[in-house]
Amino acid sequence: MKPLIIGIAGGTGSGKTTLVNRLLEQFGEDISVLPHDSYYAAHHELTLEERQALNYDHPASFDTHRMIQDLRDLKAGKAVQCPVYDYTIYDRTDETVTLSPNKVILVAGILIFENKELRDLLDIKIFVDTDADVRILRDVKERGRSLESVVNQYLSTVKPMHDQFVEPSKRYADVIVPEGGKNLVALMIIQRIAYHIEHGDIVSEQ
Repeated sequence: MKPLIIGIAGGTGSGKTTLVNRLLEQFGEDISVLPHDSYYAAHHELTLEERQALNYDHPASFDTHRMIQDLRDLKAGKAVQCPVYDYTIYDRTDETVTLSPNKVILVAGILIFENKELRDLLDIKIFVDTDADVRILRDVKERGRSLESVVNQYLSTVKPMHDQFVEPSKRYADVIVPEGGKNLVALMIIQRIAYHIEHGDIVSEQ
């Protein structure tokens, strides 16, 4: 069976993880998740202070080329070694996690629709659309950060990069999901995945 590859994009704190977790709860072992965040570029040569000052919302902060190759391998039925990123040290570790091919592969990240080569590997493209004030509050609540630190980062890097790269990529979406998937559109996605898992329908070549 060819895997069904679904891209889930949206701004920071938009609810991508909520949607991913909902699909995992529904389908469990039939789904593998490939997070773009795991492919943040390594910066072992920089000090912690220098790494903390980097802009992590720009496309150049990701090793997207490696992610594209890993996704191609998964699509071809090969297992891959997914890198592990450690947010506490703002750097990639030397560890990897084995990710096996599966019936459905979820690719999640804020910038996955920005890169055409990556975008063309996706069978279904979903954009989770959430207001900025909701995303900021969610960032404070879920990551345990102060409102001041989140707002400062939002104004200095997150908002400019969102406006320049994330929001324009929404036009490539096949489906726009408000508020992280708690609606009928998400139900349609669940039905589509269930059909693929049960019938193994052939997805058109990209």
